[in-house]
Amino acid sequence: MVKFGIQQGLNVARLGLNEDQIITACVLADKIGYDSIWYMDHSNVPQWNKAIVNDPWVMLSAIAAVTQRVELGTCVTDAVRRHPSNIALATITLDRVSHGRGTLGIGAGEAQNLKEFKIQWDKPVGRFEEQLQVIKLLFNSSPENRVNFNGDFYQLEEACLQAKSVRKPAPPIYMAAGAPRTLALCGKYGDGWIPIGYTPELYEEHVKAIKTSMKENGRKDDNFNYAVDIDVYFSDDAESAWAKMKNAVKVSLFKPEVLKVHGIEDIAGFDFKKYFTEYSMSNQEWIVKMREAAQTIPDKVARSSIGMGTPDDIIPVFERFMKAGVNHFIVRFWGSGYFGSIDKFASTIMPYFKDQNNPRK
Repeated sequence: MVKFGIQQGLNVARLGLNEDQIITACVLADKIGYDSIWYMDHSNVPQWNKAIVNDPWVMLSAIAAVTQRVELGTCVTDAVRRHPSNIALATITLDRVSHGRGTLGIGAGEAQNLKEFKIQWDKPVGRFEEQLQVIKLLFNSSPENRVNFNGDFYQLEEACLQAKSVRKPAPPIYMAAGAPRTLALCGKYGDGWIPIGYTPELYEEHVKAIKTSMKENGRKDDNFNYAVDIDVYFSDDAESAWAKMKNAVKVSLFKPEVLKVHGIEDIAGFDFKKYFTEYSMSNQEWIVKMREAAQTIPDKVARSSIGMGTPDDIIPVFERFMKAGVNHFIVRFWGSGYFGSIDKFASTIMPYFKDQNNPRK
């Protein structure tokens, strides 16, 4: 059965919602049938000076106290700004205070959260693998089962945590991955995958890579969560909505993998490696370069990545992603009327997919 969640991310940051408003939105989502709630982990979002950016673990614990059903997770955190032991304990604690609803969404980190704070971020994929290994070891540790680890970046000596998760054998780990090495790690260590800025065609390609890694590591994907962080913009006029959204959508898709799978020529002189390792939203030169280069993505390709317009416009986009392999949608609602969008999606789109006898099918 397909699952639906909401993301408290850049969308709510742009709206300038405060803590009480965000918690109210999560209570609503819990009551009307969403399956999960996710919270971004950014230190700041300098493109919107009036945004309120809080710690996700504190906010998720507050949300846990006023919700009953929904799974709760980060979308996504990293173990660069915090030691992996801290991430492991925070995940277990969230799982305990939510009575078995805690989830870890984690990635290798990104320049926006690291560069201006002068946090060391060399060899990010090698670090990421060790972080995952340490977290998994500590998930199953106890005073009676102390663990050791001797890696290039992290070491443990007779280490343990003293809290056990409610979920067994451990809280699930959803991984942000989009390049060959991180997709392989996802297949090796992950319980779920959360990409963002994807077209269905790219999603299909990367599902294949994850499944190949799973097979190589002797794993099956029977219970694997193939998620996608997807934008939804309700409007009675899809063309008008697209005019407002298209620049931002194209920027979110501007990555070598999207260009390759859709046969779009690389942008001459654009250094993607530098872009992903040095880019920060406070760097105006990179913002201009990125926005200009992203406009080479055709409208048809970009529009396939976003649910926009009326429910009848949006449903086929979700159906295409399901055909590509998605079984868990994490929705970012844009536009005015945030609470109304949460309710409208639950009353019009979710029943279409969850009710097998829906006459609209």
